[in-house]
Amino acid sequence: MAKDIIDSTATKALREAAGIPFENARAMPPEVYTSEAFAELELDQIFRKDWYCVGRATALPEPGDYVTCDLAGQPVMVLRDKDGVLRAQSNVCLHRMSTLLEGRGRIRSIVCPYHAWTYNLDGTLRGAPAMTLNQGFCKEGYRLPQLRCEEWLGWVFVTLNADAAPVKERLAEVETLIEGYDMTRYTEAFFEEHVWDTNWKVLAENFMESYHLPVCHAGTIGGLSKLDEMVCVPGRPAFNYHTILKDETLRIAMAHPSNTRLKGEERRTTFLLALYPSLLITLTPGYFWYLSLHPRGPGQVHIRFGGGMSDDFAEDADAAQNFADLKTLLGEVNVEDRGCTEKVFNGLSSQLAAPGHLSHLERPNYDFAQYLMGRIDGDAP
Repeated sequence: MAKDIIDSTATKALREAAGIPFENARAMPPEVYTSEAFAELELDQIFRKDWYCVGRATALPEPGDYVTCDLAGQPVMVLRDKDGVLRAQSNVCLHRMSTLLEGRGRIRSIVCPYHAWTYNLDGTLRGAPAMTLNQGFCKEGYRLPQLRCEEWLGWVFVTLNADAAPVKERLAEVETLIEGYDMTRYTEAFFEEHVWDTNWKVLAENFMESYHLPVCHAGTIGGLSKLDEMVCVPGRPAFNYHTILKDETLRIAMAHPSNTRLKGEERRTTFLLALYPSLLITLTPGYFWYLSLHPRGPGQVHIRFGGGMSDDFAEDADAAQNFADLKTLLGEVNVEDRGCTEKVFNGLSSQLAAPGHLSHLERPNYDFAQYLMGRIDGDAP
């Protein structure tokens, strides 16, 4: 399928845009966001081949804790097995192919909601009612297909690609960049799922640049971030990032007094990390929040949204109130972002839409286009 549509109008338009040096770069062409054929190509060349983040490992602390997702049309479950190991496997029953689990939760075993075929946490079949008269049936011959699952700095990733490079290898430079934040010590305190009426790349690009903050977020965080303090460096093959300096009036964004790992300006520096294809992390010394995106055709995006605080704040008497204030703030920011990104998709879908030149503060968007073009042209993850 991918080869049949690889020379589509959208692909040619993206190839032309990505070939321009950054100093003269423009936004990606509208077809890249609105084409049904290009959306299928993305599933085939990106989401079926690269790593997808399902959330934080702290959300799955006990055996039987699970989370589900749909990855490029494949229902997937990720759970912690009886040995404490995170395991990803097909979320489709091997009998009549019903999906098995939904959402997030905790189970002792996996029971099919259709005919009660029951699986152990490792995917082996425990039992199936009324199957004794089928001479070919042998429960030992059944096990849910296993998928690759890796944990990196507290994040849980899955992939359908048996040959994808390990996450730790791909993101080794990120680990070095944010070493002083010790991201393993950030605990997820909330998780939500949303569907917005925009293309997944519009939302990804919205995260990747802070150029829009003073305008789109004038009612919330816009005044706390100064354009002249934003640093946008050239992207890397597996990620891009930029940094901003948070205003010290937002205390929960600052390094905790007990944090001796961060020095000087680092203590108020926020990293905005875009880990390709679609994990977007705002990491401050005090808190984090994230979006993990998956397309639903050209015009919708499924969002996994979560966040929490650094464990440095865990013993503070006002930690609960600080977090409640943060959650309220993030909810307001999301409302603003939804409005902006849905307006962008509406505009992209118009007959007269045309991409303009990029600001130097939109360097990550240019690098994202390079990543997309590489994947569409068949570069291996």
